[in-house]
Amino acid sequence: MKDERLFSGSSETYDVTVIGGGPAGLAAAIAADKAGGRVLLVEREGRLGGILKQCIHDGFGLIRFGEKLSGPEYAHRYIEVLGHTGVTIRLRSFASKIRKHGEGFELTLVSRGGIDILQTKTLILSTGCRERTARQVNIHGTRPAGVLTAGQAQYYTNILGQLPVRRCVILGSGDIGLIMARRLTLEGAEVLGVYEAKQRPSGLSRNIAQCLEDFDIPLLTGHTVTRVFGRLRLEAVEISRVDEAMRPIPGTGERIDCDGLVLSVGLIPENELAETLGVLIHPATKGPIHDQRYMTMIAGVFSCGNALQVNDLVDYVSESGDAAGRYAALAAARTLTPGPGLDRGTEGNFADLTADENFLCLGPQRLDLDYRDREIPVFFRSREERGGTVLRVKIRGREFFRRHYSQLRPPEMERVLLPLDGLDLCRGDRIDFILE
Repeated sequence: MKDERLFSGSSETYDVTVIGGGPAGLAAAIAADKAGGRVLLVEREGRLGGILKQCIHDGFGLIRFGEKLSGPEYAHRYIEVLGHTGVTIRLRSFASKIRKHGEGFELTLVSRGGIDILQTKTLILSTGCRERTARQVNIHGTRPAGVLTAGQAQYYTNILGQLPVRRCVILGSGDIGLIMARRLTLEGAEVLGVYEAKQRPSGLSRNIAQCLEDFDIPLLTGHTVTRVFGRLRLEAVEISRVDEAMRPIPGTGERIDCDGLVLSVGLIPENELAETLGVLIHPATKGPIHDQRYMTMIAGVFSCGNALQVNDLVDYVSESGDAAGRYAALAAARTLTPGPGLDRGTEGNFADLTADENFLCLGPQRLDLDYRDREIPVFFRSREERGGTVLRVKIRGREFFRRHYSQLRPPEMERVLLPLDGLDLCRGDRIDFILE
């Protein structure tokens, strides 16, 4: 592992450049190096690990390592392996511009040392996601101190060792919000309640039980924050009930005195760099449309982790990074003499994976037929909570795969290995996913 190696103008050329050093980027860089690629890993922060650095709770690695690890422990496992590879690392470096250049890409990096320009045959975008803010969920009022996203509250508490609130309300029942309800309580803050605009909680069942029920923290669904009060510091919030369309019901507002409002109102994949390259974004996942190799519709550009779609388990983030890194290195090896499926646009040799109205999202969305996989992992979420449900997968009206589920919940992503061996697939075919 070469740490922050110096570049000389545009003379440096890499097979694979990974943007983002979180769990997906770490897995991708290691896999690309193992597959024989010359790899560069770019991270804008001073340390690798991404959001895991501040996630001191356990529950990570149950699938990947078969044991419960904290976020830093999980990241450290990968960083240790990375130390025994030939991957070049650029910390505190920001990818400000990427453009297509010949058969690869030209990447502009900005760091303390200035501006560097380098060449890469393939790109892996593992840029993660960002949190929605108060303005993005239409909370009115002033902008006092004390209004924080759950990630900010986590950073203050776990990294800086500062308790940012004493008496707070949490809006949104996403997993980070639930975990912070417990964390703040353990540190001595009073969490007055978790309020969720939807009629059902958004977090994993285990987090609802372990973070709220075990600490007697109330969860109120069908409620939202409609206004904040305070000039320099938050003094109170207004809580209103919402209708079925999640619109506040006039006359139901109730003022609650508090000095903190913690927002856990959703995550948005970071894909600004992808969009500058013309990568097509899927409206449901908010991440790039991709095939089973995690390649986007731009040849040589791969995506993985939460930049691709927001995951609830880091194990799935690492799995996508592994695959993207391996396939990016293989693609780079034949960039100068393009192999099947590399130089293709939206009209390549694809079959489409389609989902009925009962799915919230499904990925991958396309199957590159030039790669005859025996089976591929498919990830999906149901749109609504469902009891006994059958997943049926059909091609040309003929069912070739089914699976039974006792329960499906939108917050919990499902993974299924779809067998393709022996299927007679042709360009333009549709593989239909149906929940009944």
